[in-house]
Amino acid sequence: MKLRPILILLAIQLCLTDSYSQHTVRIATYNLLNYDSSVDTLRNPFFRTVVAGMTPDVLVVQEIIGSGSVNVFRRQVMNALSYNYTAGTFIDGPDTDNAIFFDSSKFRFISNIPIPTAYRNLSEFRLFHKPTGDSLRIFACHLKADTGTLNQQRRAAQVDSLRKRTDALSAGTSFITCGDFNMYGANETAYTKLMQVNSSDGNFNDPFTMPGIWNNSAYSQYHTQSTRRRSFGGGATGGLDDRFDLILYSNSVKSSTGKVRYKSGSMKAYGNDGQHYNDSINRPPNLSVTQQIADALEFASDHLPVYAEFYFYPSKTTLNLTLAIEGYLDTVVTKHRIRDTAKVFIRNSLPPYSITDSSRAVIDSVSLKAVFEFSNIYSGNYYISVKGRNIIETWSRAGGEILNAGIINSYDFTSSASRAYGNNLTLRGGKYCVYSGDVNGDGAVDASDLSNADNDAFSFTSGYVNTDVNGDYLVDASDIQIIDNNAYLVITSLTP
Repeated sequence: MKLRPILILLAIQLCLTDSYSQHTVRIATYNLLNYDSSVDTLRNPFFRTVVAGMTPDVLVVQEIIGSGSVNVFRRQVMNALSYNYTAGTFIDGPDTDNAIFFDSSKFRFISNIPIPTAYRNLSEFRLFHKPTGDSLRIFACHLKADTGTLNQQRRAAQVDSLRKRTDALSAGTSFITCGDFNMYGANETAYTKLMQVNSSDGNFNDPFTMPGIWNNSAYSQYHTQSTRRRSFGGGATGGLDDRFDLILYSNSVKSSTGKVRYKSGSMKAYGNDGQHYNDSINRPPNLSVTQQIADALEFASDHLPVYAEFYFYPSKTTLNLTLAIEGYLDTVVTKHRIRDTAKVFIRNSLPPYSITDSSRAVIDSVSLKAVFEFSNIYSGNYYISVKGRNIIETWSRAGGEILNAGIINSYDFTSSASRAYGNNLTLRGGKYCVYSGDVNGDGAVDASDLSNADNDAFSFTSGYVNTDVNGDYLVDASDIQIIDNNAYLVITSLTP
């Protein structure tokens, strides 16, 4: 019985660790059915209900007409739910267009590059995920509609334009495609072209294995068109029977090692409970959503939205650190006598200040700089602590520092005493230096360090040893003097 509290604590710790290992992002695609803000604002309450039910971090839409409609949808639909939502740059092309809305607290918009086709532009949206530093390409598609061989060929030609772009991307690139593909089954040429594996890494993956024609009751849970049986407000009728709206993803996103990964089992045609084949989505009962949401899905558009969740893992983060070491610094030329290794720990800024990541690098003797790289840091507030061969462990200033994942960050300990927690630096030759003399690494310069240096000096010890505090590869009175002075000053590591 005594083991139970320990096991509970262990389980809690494992859950906390797992939750910190990745960020989960929900991405949705939605055909808005010729959304024109000059005439369609009466549909906005229904769109608000649908989007509020999905709570996407990113929403990609098709059939939106003009920049004015993008702005109205953002203000009256997205911002009614959260002011964090903003829109990416809109490009007005032929026919209806694609647009993207995203949570600006999580993403930064990079670009929108149109991919022209014979009917309407495909869109290459790029987003930067702020917590992890990952970037993601989202290709928004609205392929040619209708049945028949000619229309299948036209859809295939549009996919050729898309594959030409994805095949040119570097192997391992994270990308997805989403939208209204108007495809009727797995044997359609456009679909096989999307899936086709070749010498590049530009193919897509479908989380569902659905051979044959999709318009049949066996695939009812995957259908996205049409939400209504009878005609009103334009759009298709006849009830749910086609799988037109898809989210597909690259090999990297499919893998277990990519920085962005598909969360298995998370893809869903929102509101489809599998019980409305050839029927309106709001015929009671709907076992997937509330009746209010089912009604909103029918009245908002003739398509159901599709969403999927993706794990984002932190990208490599760089820290350019400037550090002067008291014993090594030649104050005449303001350079270290030797190049030496330091280890940096990135610590949580809140108690118990746990270590998030660590890295080793060599401090250049001339520039006093070193480049540390980390792979497990999310953007946030951290303490930076530095350890070395015989220096006092020194932490960055009180309150912590903002480190941004996926980019180059800088921190300079040498510019001011306040750059270290507790002003725990000493001024030498115009540079603020970390204290030397902690030979045994116990966090204090004291008699034990002095004894070690004294013994090595008596033995004429030389070479790369901890007691060589001034970096001349010889243990002698000059090293002992530095240790003795700092022991007299009771120099210790200062931490929150």
